[in-house]
Amino acid sequence: MMKILCIGALSMASLYYAQNFPVSAIPENLKKNADAVLRKDFTTIQINEIDDIKYQFYTATTVLNKDGDSDALIYIPYEKGNSISDVKVNIYDESGKKIKSYSKSDFGDFANNNQGTFYSDNRVMALSYTPTQYPYTVEFSYEIGDENTVFLPDFVPFSTTNVSLEEAQMKIINKSGIDLKTKIYPSKYNYTSVAESDNGAEKTYTYKNVPAIDDAFLLPQPVKILPKVSFALTKFNLEGKQGSMTNWSDFGNWYYNSILQPVSVSTPAIKAEVANLNLQGTTEEKVKKLYQYMQAKTRYIFVALGIGGWQPMLPDEVHKKGYGDCKGLTNYMKTLLDEAGIPSYYSVINSGVSPVSFDKDFPKMGGNHVILMVPTEKGNIWLENTSQQVAFNHLSYSTTDRNVLSIRKNGIELIDTPTYPAEQNKEKQILKIKLNEDNSILGEGSFSYTGSQYDNSMALINMSPKERNEAMKSFLDVLHFEKVEMKNFLNDKDNAITKYDIDFKANNYSKNAGNSIIFRAVPIYSDNVYKTEENRELPFELRQSFEDEYEINFTIPKNYKIEELPENVTINSEFGTYKLSFAKNGEEVKVNRAIRINKGLYSKEKYNDYINFRKKTMNIDNSKILISKI
Repeated sequence: MMKILCIGALSMASLYYAQNFPVSAIPENLKKNADAVLRKDFTTIQINEIDDIKYQFYTATTVLNKDGDSDALIYIPYEKGNSISDVKVNIYDESGKKIKSYSKSDFGDFANNNQGTFYSDNRVMALSYTPTQYPYTVEFSYEIGDENTVFLPDFVPFSTTNVSLEEAQMKIINKSGIDLKTKIYPSKYNYTSVAESDNGAEKTYTYKNVPAIDDAFLLPQPVKILPKVSFALTKFNLEGKQGSMTNWSDFGNWYYNSILQPVSVSTPAIKAEVANLNLQGTTEEKVKKLYQYMQAKTRYIFVALGIGGWQPMLPDEVHKKGYGDCKGLTNYMKTLLDEAGIPSYYSVINSGVSPVSFDKDFPKMGGNHVILMVPTEKGNIWLENTSQQVAFNHLSYSTTDRNVLSIRKNGIELIDTPTYPAEQNKEKQILKIKLNEDNSILGEGSFSYTGSQYDNSMALINMSPKERNEAMKSFLDVLHFEKVEMKNFLNDKDNAITKYDIDFKANNYSKNAGNSIIFRAVPIYSDNVYKTEENRELPFELRQSFEDEYEINFTIPKNYKIEELPENVTINSEFGTYKLSFAKNGEEVKVNRAIRINKGLYSKEKYNDYINFRKKTMNIDNSKILISKI
């Protein structure tokens, strides 16, 4: 039987490599919006035992232009203990003629360490190829064996925009006797579908002729558009730790006992550390003091060691060294809370700009980040432990509005993180502006940000005063600055608010019209370009609700009077609301502007309605005030 299987494998590889890939054979609909075309993407997974799995990968990718180079990178990520074989690379020109071949010996072997990674078992074999002409095709195959069977990859057509697919196939041969669970998640937008063939121990899934997703304005991430197939073994191995994943409870028990419990170890030094803080007050006050203490003494460094990179550092290591990654810092913070008698839960999450949650009905190893949840009578406290600057009980837009795997002694509980409403994701600005007859303005401004808009201002925290001034010039580039100075910057870590003031002078703000002066009612405005699309193909996503509130006070030059003010305006839409109002008081004009945007995933049919709503708000922002000489 093994001989037949081996002959079959050789025949399959030979069949793949008997092909060539002329660009002329690519259907025209797959070239549209594509920088690269996946001609073939075949994966065969053979599960032999609970701790023995073999992968065979074969891809042929045609790169149409230089923007597609990153979609045909030639590399093999691996970990210590993996066996890599049958590495082959062929390069073809536009006509399908082979121009170069490579083997395993041509690859370099490197530590697979991203910036900020300190310790890691991850490595990568990589081949550098510099194209001399476009289009070209990269044909790449290899086999890799692994003892870890907990990470079965999802099957999706592709993961990025501007890539199309001729044919992809995933075949899973299960010889282990362990139940293999599968689940198909269809495309909500009927973008494409997967064909399934189930032969008992052998399952095959196929996609064919999937056009590229154009990187359009406000496009949801491809994961929200495309179908996928997920796989999970009911019994698995991770670095010699075997467990069960028939349900979230079983998996949680394994995670707690195999991953967390061995490193949930306090020490006399940690006990003394907590005792010296003399914690008093409510639970929230104690947690805040501990959290801000932890922030002040640690920094983030990624450490990909310990049971496949999933086990945290020991708390004592973080205590002594003052650094750790999300796992180590979260485990350390949990240990500090344990010593204070405050229960908390290590929580695994999918961090990203577009919310992705775990499926409560399909247990599967996953997540890319760890945070901490502290239950209290007033509600859950959420702690992001990797930042020295983020506020207490504040989660960024990359971790809100999704669920976590909250690891408990008796299993896993899926818990939702907070969803911040628009009024919490707020920018507030108060401007006092003096208009000058030479068309310049002198101004003072006060700004504050909360919620997701607090996140957007975090980049300012570690900047020098000079860098902040330059950032302001860029942020407010709609004004023609002669000078700008930021002062009184405050990161309020108790309440998740950033605040600062600015002084500025800007030229050419107003225009003369005879004895009159005309100027914009709203000095700081969005200069986005909003274009309608007659043939919008996909939905659009407004990822965050937010609210902006501006109060603008203009003082006009002496010997001038307010001649004409625009009408007050209110616009209501399913996408949000907009208000602009005016009031005059002697030599002053007060302008109030408020806009609120409602997050959501909206149908393609509503796209132009949203664009027209934003165009209206921009046009009204451009309203003019007229003053005349007395």
